[in-house]
Amino acid sequence: MFDIVLARNPGESEFHQAVYEVMQSLAPLAGERPEYAQWSILQRVCEPERQIIFRVPWVTDDGQVEINRGFRVEFNSALGPYKGGLRFHPSVNLSIIKFLGFEQTFKNALTGMPIGGGKGGSDFDPKGRSDNEVMRFCQSFMTELYRHLGEYTDVPAGDIGVGAREIGYLFGQYKRITNRYESGVLTGKGVSWGGSRARTEATGYGTVHFADAMLGVRGEDFGGRTVVVSGSGNVAIYAVEKAQELGATVIAVSDSSGYVVDRGGIDLDVLKEIKEIRRGRVSDYVDAVGERARLITGGSVFDVPCDIALQCATQNE
Repeated sequence: MFDIVLARNPGESEFHQAVYEVMQSLAPLAGERPEYAQWSILQRVCEPERQIIFRVPWVTDDGQVEINRGFRVEFNSALGPYKGGLRFHPSVNLSIIKFLGFEQTFKNALTGMPIGGGKGGSDFDPKGRSDNEVMRFCQSFMTELYRHLGEYTDVPAGDIGVGAREIGYLFGQYKRITNRYESGVLTGKGVSWGGSRARTEATGYGTVHFADAMLGVRGEDFGGRTVVVSGSGNVAIYAVEKAQELGATVIAVSDSSGYVVDRGGIDLDVLKEIKEIRRGRVSDYVDAVGERARLITGGSVFDVPCDIALQCATQNE
């Protein structure tokens, strides 16, 4: 079965990895259930129901026309509407989106809710772009994607590079084109315009609660532990917040420019101000807190000795 996936999806190493890992874990079950082979269940699961690739033209502040590529892989709707985030990052390609959409199908199934799996995004990089440039890109992106979405069809959310600002631009364009205020079509919106309470904190908090439950099996907890967190975006910030609430000292966070180490503990208020308000870099944290923190631009944040490491940035860390 895996050979079929390799032949049908050449060059998609990230997707190959995801399928291989899932198939390895399902092998014992498949051996006990001959009907899975009879009805090609695993082969169906590995083939997306729909793959959408489209051009996204937009205009910079100085009038230059830029072209990016957009993706939406609607992987599986056996349990309900496709559900999964949108990622805006230069690394985005079809293989990564399929990798994420495939795994999203199983993640959503574990919730016990009627939700299918999907993923989307673009190789657009919002870093360093003005609000108006991000808005124009999001509007162009949604102008194509809207026809494939709906609260009973496909419900995107945010991911890397797509926060409340981007969701707002996307939702506004969807509403403009469809002439419907369809709150259920995008998640990650602000509470005042159709969003859910605690949505912002949910992933980061959930990461720490899960790790805390694992520690609890061994009679341990976060209290007094040193923690390193990869990333400094939405997931990472609220993982830091919850770890600190549980008594841990978070000593390092990162972004694409490097990582900062603050042995006295990351100042969460400073980090939030830099990342959520100023949209700055972790190097700005060092400028803000002074000599107590240092910036390292080489290696990995996981080079920092710690008791607990939380992966909150991207896949395959």
